[in-house]
Amino acid sequence: MLKDEWSRMWWKCLFVPRRSWFITVPRGCFVALLLSGLVCPDAQARVSILKGDAVGSATPNAQNAARLFPQADQPLRLARKDDSPPVWHVTNANGSVGYIASTWEISSSVGYSGRPLDILVGVSLDGRITGALLVQHNEPVLTLGLSTEDIAAYVSAFAGYDPTMPKIDAFADAKDLPPIVARATVTTGVIRDAILRTARTVALGRGLIQGSPAGIDRVSFEKKTWAALVADGSLTHKKLSLSQARQQFGPVRNPPPDGDKPFIELWIGLVDPPTIGRNLLGQQVYARAVGSLGQGDQALFVASSGLYSHRGTAYRSQGVFDRIEIIQGPHTIRLKKEDYLRVDRLAPEDAPKLKELSVFRLPSQTGFEPTEPFRIEVTAERKRQDGTVSSIPIALEYSLPSAYKLAAAKTEIAGTDPLWKSAWERKRPIIVGVILMILVVGATLFVQEPIARRPRLWQWGRTAFLLVTLVWLGWIAGGQLSVVHVVFFFHSLLNDFRWETFLIEPVIFLLWSFLALGLLFWGRGVYCGWLCPFGALQELMNEGAKRLGVKQIEVPFVIQERLWAIKYALFLLILGLSFYSMEKALVLAEVEPFKTAMSMRFMRAWPFVLFVLALLVAGLFIERFYCRYLCPLGAALAIPAKLKLFDWLTRRPQCGRECRFCETQCPVGAIDPLGRINANECVLCLRCQVILSDETQCTVLKQRDARRSQGNDLAPPPAASLNTTSGDGR
Repeated sequence: MLKDEWSRMWWKCLFVPRRSWFITVPRGCFVALLLSGLVCPDAQARVSILKGDAVGSATPNAQNAARLFPQADQPLRLARKDDSPPVWHVTNANGSVGYIASTWEISSSVGYSGRPLDILVGVSLDGRITGALLVQHNEPVLTLGLSTEDIAAYVSAFAGYDPTMPKIDAFADAKDLPPIVARATVTTGVIRDAILRTARTVALGRGLIQGSPAGIDRVSFEKKTWAALVADGSLTHKKLSLSQARQQFGPVRNPPPDGDKPFIELWIGLVDPPTIGRNLLGQQVYARAVGSLGQGDQALFVASSGLYSHRGTAYRSQGVFDRIEIIQGPHTIRLKKEDYLRVDRLAPEDAPKLKELSVFRLPSQTGFEPTEPFRIEVTAERKRQDGTVSSIPIALEYSLPSAYKLAAAKTEIAGTDPLWKSAWERKRPIIVGVILMILVVGATLFVQEPIARRPRLWQWGRTAFLLVTLVWLGWIAGGQLSVVHVVFFFHSLLNDFRWETFLIEPVIFLLWSFLALGLLFWGRGVYCGWLCPFGALQELMNEGAKRLGVKQIEVPFVIQERLWAIKYALFLLILGLSFYSMEKALVLAEVEPFKTAMSMRFMRAWPFVLFVLALLVAGLFIERFYCRYLCPLGAALAIPAKLKLFDWLTRRPQCGRECRFCETQCPVGAIDPLGRINANECVLCLRCQVILSDETQCTVLKQRDARRSQGNDLAPPPAASLNTTSGDGR
């Protein structure tokens, strides 16, 4: 049945009545795409086996090993080691040479595209990186301006680096590391983070270096169930029933109900030893947790079920978990928001169903000693009738089993912060600028009436804003959105969605966040009409052309309506092709001139530059030519824009009947012969609103003024003569 529905939806996408094509296609195809990826139970499995996707880590061969260990005597032999962390052991006639690991298997490395990015990393017996090989990628920069060889050369330049060096900024040039590749800052930053994080994890897990002086066994691994971890003391727990909590609280305003169900059942365990952490969290989450630990840091697993939460909500605003403390000797450790990692699921099949799963980093500065006993205290509170607080301390003792303890370590390792935090800290001034631009656009659209009544303010203000959008947002801040972002977001939803993937580019994240909100309030014009650098370039050039007397071509509406279909077809082709080959989809996405005009500032091969110049020349005669007919991003944004909640663009009853001046002045031809505004095409430039309020431009106001001047006592039409709906048929 689902397959039939899928077929019908795609048939509807391709064969629809011609007058409603631009409306029906987005709705029908959007539903069909959602059905294909979000409803079908095996959709995710289908997506994961598409050409170009990495469904598993790469398997190195002898040739790969020779490239990763060029100084070693040949031939080299490889043996798979599935214990913690999983690697390939490289040996030769003289014995052990080192290890090879996959960034996808160890660190779940995901590129800016939201898809797997796999690199084979060689680690020597002294913990140094001997080499790195790019195996799998789906990054847009590789087909939109740079070659695979450029990135492969960047990857191979990590040879010889010591992963125990002090912490570095993933997006900034650093000593002994290859410089960040221009125009590919995000991708190369992601690659750097994946290589260093994987190398650290392998070096720690294989005992090549030690992460702290704690003497914890970070090498041995034994497969264990949840029950086995509980039995040997790796995990401990404590339960406080509802009845017990009610009794201990005493008379309070909101007492827990009676019963044997847990008020809170608390579980804790140190996850640094692979036998605990890897069995508990799974390899990828475990690598994520321990791969970012700093010098002397530890990782603590805390989980709970029942009525009461060990996390609470205060940490979101205060930055500190107010309900939970770690107590060891004279030290009391308060857990901080930045040290918290949320876990969505546990690896053991026999694990109980728990409500909240957390991993907390215990920084070395706290003085925490994992080989010594400690206790965790969760404080539950209820208010008494007199307003005072009744509290229950729920204490749980923990001591790491002796099987996981070793002698003190000799070498220490520096950690790394989450990659997206480094990106946001690096771009603070730019982030402030983008937020200010977003606030200006939002305020302009909220209070558009006073601006529309002042034509000169609108004209000069809009021109100045578009100049800032073009020069600063486009050429300096890199704020050009793309249909590639839409495709990557859709694939992330179908595969393994991670906020970190999108947070690593703060400017793009802020723009998409504002656009998501703006689509509900106004439509796609919040970006297309104000914050799109290429759209600003087209409009400014056309304005200059009109001032120089260049005659504009007026496209008949019946033709224009059919030309709109081109951009929707392009979007569907790019999105559909991405499920077959992401590389081919990115090549087709070259229909967007954004990379050439904005990211690379026209410094590109002549065919790309010629294509962009052709679009800009066409835009001198037909305002926003590319936006009207060819922009797949605009088509993608028009789909969710159908859900917008408000229509704040006013029209008059005479629009389309007695006057069609706004229709001729609309920069994208979004007003039909009946005077209705097509919200799918409108870029919210407010030009029609300015005309509507200007007695020197609006025909209706001119006629009214003429009647007054002739002594006609006809009263002006009441306020109701302004229709606040855009008339798009919604």
